[in-house]
Parts: sequence; structure tokens; C-alpha cells
Amino acid sequence: MEAKKFGLNDIVEMKKQHPCGTNKWKIIRMGADVRIKCEGCQHSVMIPRREFEKKMKRVLISANEA
Repeated sequence: MEAKKFGLNDIVEMKKQHPCGTNKWKIIRMGADVRIKCEGCQHSVMIPRREFEKKMKRVLISANEA
């Protein structure tokens, strides 16, 4: 299986949506842990990179394109 490509300030879609109803998240910090911010309600969550890679579905908008 190919490793997922994502970077800082990318907008990603997760497998499960946030309770506010949106499924768009912005990556705001990367390291051993990844901090993502909900694009709907601006709530931020920090999760381990390994868990993030499992729960991420795809990159919607790459920061390089914008």
C-alpha cells in the first residue's frame, strides 16, 4: 500500500465527520503528532501521526495548489 501524501495547511477529508457536521479539516501542525482544525467550527484536535494516517481518507485541497 502506498503511503499517503499530505502536508502543512492541506485540507483533508477524514473517514468520520465531526459532530458539527463537516468533514473538512486543515492540517495546522505536523511532527510526531498532527494537529488538525475543523473547517466548520474551528475546533482543533491533536492526534498521533500513525492514527491520523489511518483515519485520513484523502487530501481535498493541497497547500501547494492554492
